[in-house]
Order: sequence, then C-alpha cells, then structure tokens
Amino acid sequence: MKYIIIGLGNFGASLAQKLTRTGNEVIGVDSQMAKVELFKEKISHTICLDATDEQAVTHLPLRDTDVVMVCIGEDEGANILATALMKQKKAKRLISRAVSPLHETVLQAMHVDEIIHPEEETAERWAKKLNMHGVLDSYELTGDYCIVEAKVPERYDGKTLEQAGLNKKYGVIVLTLIAIQEEDNELGLKVPTPKTKGVANAQTELTADDIMVLYGKSEDIRKLLE
Repeated sequence: MKYIIIGLGNFGASLAQKLTRTGNEVIGVDSQMAKVELFKEKISHTICLDATDEQAVTHLPLRDTDVVMVCIGEDEGANILATALMKQKKAKRLISRAVSPLHETVLQAMHVDEIIHPEEETAERWAKKLNMHGVLDSYELTGDYCIVEAKVPERYDGKTLEQAGLNKKYGVIVLTLIAIQEEDNELGLKVPTPKTKGVANAQTELTADDIMVLYGKSEDIRKLLE
C-alpha cells in the first residue's frame, strides 16, 4: 500500500514510521524542514512541502497513492485547507484529523472518508486498521488476541454464520454485527450512525454493508479478511 501522511507531529510521525516498518511505501510531508530531516531515515520518503499551497501539492503523487491522511493538529485552518485540497485533487481515500467538535463537523461536511481522533485513538490502532484489509477499528488485548471491527467480505454476503463457518475455518468469533444508517446531525447534515444488531448466533445473517465485530488472533483475522 502507498500512503501520504501530511503533518509529522507526534501522531503523524508515529503512524508513518509504523506503516513503513510493516512494508508500506509512505511519503511523510511537513512544512518544517527540521521534522523532514528528523524522520528521513525512519520513513520511506519525506518531503518538505506546504500542503495548503495548491501549486505545491501538485508535486505529490496522488494518483498512485492509496490513502492520504491529513494529520495536522496544531492548526485547524491549515488542516481544513490541506484536506480541501486533497479532496479537490480526488485523493482515492481521504482521512483527516479533527481536534474539536466544530472541526469534525466541517470535515463531515466535506465528506472525508474517515476522521481521526488522536486523543482517543493511538497510532498503533490506526496502523493495524490500515494494514488489515477492510478493518475499521481494532482493540489490542493480551498476547496475540484482539477485537476488530471489519466490513463483511462480499463472499459471505447473504450467508448465516453457521453457513460461513468462520469459527471452524479461522478460529475467529463474530461477537455482533453493526449496521450503518444515515441520520441528521445538529446541522441537518446526513452522517453515518452505527446501530448494533445484538449478540450474534449461528442464524445471524451476514450482509456486505454491515460491520462484523470479531474476536481472535490477529493473524487469523488477517487471513479471514484477505
């Protein structure tokens, strides 16, 4: 996978390094040369560039990049402008950081694909989330075990858990399913809202639009989602 991480603060730099270490190609972007120099040996590529400058961002390989993440946190205005430029340039998957409720509302209005809350979410969780196909979130437990939210693979669409046999094949347990419905927020904007379907059982039907909450070993979950 190819990533562009804009903003090499604590969160952005940590995430860029973790994604690099797991074999991804990462371009770390920051407007401060000191940060670019600091991480040039730890991230696949680093570039000193002002991501709020429309002319400057034309030099980024956006067409060949799978995910663009705007991790600027110290300047909400710069974050919003950089995010708007990435949206304008048609980034394939755009993820941006929110540092306040109002900031999050603005990003929702811009229809970014996902929003980061670094105060609540660690770079480790995001690295796992990005490295496993279809993973939306993850929670580390003891040892090799974790709880993961992931999209239902299309090959299981319409099957019951008994028919899919995920526990037998992979040793993975489906705890519940979550449906995503659109509801109006306080500004009247349509935002995706999760609705839990209750405890899963053998007759629970899997739907491609739903999210599975899985429990098992990280490697087994990775195999299931491949």
